[in-house]
Amino acid sequence: METEKKLAHYITDATYDDLPGESIDIIRNVVMTIVGTTLAGATSEGCEAVISQVKEWGGREEATILVHGGKVPAHSAALANSVMARALDFCDAMSPGIHIGSSSVPAALATAELMGGCTGKEFLTALVLGAEVAARINSVSDYDGFDPTGVCAVFASTVVAGKILRLNSQEMLDALALAFNRAGGSFQSNIDGTLAVRVIQGWVSQSGIICAQLARRGVTGPRNFLDGTYGYFHLYAKGNRHSEAVISELGKRFDSKNTIFKKYPSCGCTLASTDAILDIVDGNDVFPENIASIDVKVSPYAYKLAGHEFELGDNPKVNAQFSIQYCVANILLRRGSKLNHFDESYVMDDRVLELIRRIHVSADQSLPEPGTQGTSGSTHLSVRMEVTTKEGRIYYKAVDIPRGNPRNPLGAKEHMERFHDCVDYANARIPEFNVNGDKLLTELARIGSLEDVRSLIPLLLLPEGVRGF
Repeated sequence: METEKKLAHYITDATYDDLPGESIDIIRNVVMTIVGTTLAGATSEGCEAVISQVKEWGGREEATILVHGGKVPAHSAALANSVMARALDFCDAMSPGIHIGSSSVPAALATAELMGGCTGKEFLTALVLGAEVAARINSVSDYDGFDPTGVCAVFASTVVAGKILRLNSQEMLDALALAFNRAGGSFQSNIDGTLAVRVIQGWVSQSGIICAQLARRGVTGPRNFLDGTYGYFHLYAKGNRHSEAVISELGKRFDSKNTIFKKYPSCGCTLASTDAILDIVDGNDVFPENIASIDVKVSPYAYKLAGHEFELGDNPKVNAQFSIQYCVANILLRRGSKLNHFDESYVMDDRVLELIRRIHVSADQSLPEPGTQGTSGSTHLSVRMEVTTKEGRIYYKAVDIPRGNPRNPLGAKEHMERFHDCVDYANARIPEFNVNGDKLLTELARIGSLEDVRSLIPLLLLPEGVRGF
């Protein structure tokens, strides 16, 4: 129980002034990212159904459904907003596939409304601590097909909600212990291209708020939720005890530095392939009409998630987001990877489907699994690509660290480009919205000095006369 207690005490005792500037800057980028992806994802598949359902459930008007408007219980608002934030798979991530921000930011906003407001510093502090706890637990996990987001990101949203609700250390301990019992979800949702991927994200934020609220009421959870006989380490770390890794150097070492910001709006396992084909087509005579074949070798892990044969299926957009074949074909045709390239009209383009027949993806057993590194610096996200043209020319590219990875980070300009792609996409899908991206960025830039983060919410709503589906 000492591991769990130390974690709970650290969370409740830490203040904004205890946090390093680097971690705060990372979370600022996470907030900007999630604001952008929520706007862009607001009309995506499944969002209407979730929003309609939470409105039908009704309840106390505690927090706002972003973009579309309306107030519902905080946990219901967080559910709907998280589904929108994850819908386009352009949010922040962390190896081997955990998405923290798409749950923690909506949970933070909803809890801030529930509490009647919180300062920007309180908001950022809660988000940094939530990301840190989830990152540490994620780093020792062996998911083996469980969805890291469903299993581990729930600790982040619980910390965020608990911190903003100002839980004491005992209440925080119970909140995390309750969250442990909400851990779940499978990567089969991703492989089969289903809307469950984004719904799991919503459940994570919803559960975090509920667990924090119940703990504040005195509902208890298993004290040994990490170290216990049937605790987290037994279930999700193959029985290996990782207590020290989770609690060592609390307040000094910040694992949230491992956050990935995607350069492209698709699964993390497609990013290196996108980098590789972009590098090959840049300055070379490589065009769809002269491609004979493209051979892509990825790790067994990446192959399981995104290397399978592309099918349109019931959700072409989701299938495209999780397909290396589609992402490579898209670059060949469009010379870039933007949000609108994953719309159904683009995905179902006959030229894409014809190109995909010449793109072959296979698992390379020499490329490492998550948590390990190859002798050449390769990772589980690495790719080896060979493009052969009809004229017999061969182009080869190896990418070990995709753009946006902490070891190959995006620059400020690239972060801005991602955000504006989201805003442009949102405005194209909902012309009445007319989001002013520059004004929104100005407000986000001063988030740490806001007296009440609820001032951001009006900027994230459609004009009243055009709200709703």
